[in-house]
Parts: sequence; structure tokens; C-alpha cells
Amino acid sequence: MNKQNNSIQSIIRHVNYTTIAALIAAMAAAGVDALQLPIWAMFIGWIAFFTRGLNINHTITNLVCVWIGITIGMIAGVVLKIIGPVFGAGALPIVVFVVGMLVISLRSAPKINNLLCYFLGLVSFFASHYTPSIDNFLALSAAVTIGSFAGLTSSLLQNIILFKTKG
Repeated sequence: MNKQNNSIQSIIRHVNYTTIAALIAAMAAAGVDALQLPIWAMFIGWIAFFTRGLNINHTITNLVCVWIGITIGMIAGVVLKIIGPVFGAGALPIVVFVVGMLVISLRSAPKINNLLCYFLGLVSFFASHYTPSIDNFLALSAAVTIGSFAGLTSSLLQNIILFKTKG
């Protein structure tokens, strides 16, 4: 009988975890949509949250790396426009090489060394097809930040549920 109770508790915990994540994601998506920000960028923030430790310190560090990645992507976009006419089809590989060297070398940076989050920032910028600007940086950064804090909120609430159902 105890084994059956454990199975039922495990199912209930799983449903609670899933429900919390889905509700937080839905609220984050609604908020991002209301702010007219890209919803997919909110999910990039959610993914960034899960790349390292599930706490506030790692959340901030991950976000800084994503924001830097967005910034590097925007700079790369500007450089492409400048050197494109000169180097033609060779401009893209040149810029990608330089960006790759920079981003991959940042894996050795103290504290802000989350390579995955740098690439998520680059993906955010290039997937957006936005022109480099402060407004577009803020839009992407806001959506990503909301997603990361949604992930943190979900994780914290799930831990509360886990504590209550085990205790």
C-alpha cells in the first residue's frame, strides 16, 4: 500500500510541477505579448535560465551573458553592413570568424563565462531580423529577461511544492 501511495504522490508532484511551469509560461507570454515584445525571445530567456544553477545569482549571470550576446550580434550586424560592399560574400565568414573568436574566448572570463547564453543572445538578435538600435536591444533584452525570471519563478514555486509534498 505504501508503494501505491508513493506512486500517487509522485504523479501528483509531477502534475503540480507541470501545471506551475505551464501557468508561469502562459502568464509570461501574455505579459510579453501585452508589451508587444517577441514571445519567442521570452522563451530564449527561459532556456537561458536553465543553462546553469537555478537561482537568482545564476539567473543574473546568464542574463548578462545573453545581453552581451545580443550586443555582439548587433555590432556584428553593423560591421556586416559596413564591410559587405567591400568584401561581398566574404564579409559574412569574416564577421562570423571574429565573433566566434570573441564569444568562444569569453568562456574563460571570470563569472560571465556562459558560452550557451552568449550564443542565445546572438541567436536572439539574428533571428529577430531587427536593425541594430537601442530600442531593439531593449525589446529583445526585456523579453529575454521576462523569460528568465519566469523560469526562476517557476523553479522557486516548484521547489516550494516539492518541499510541501515531501514534508
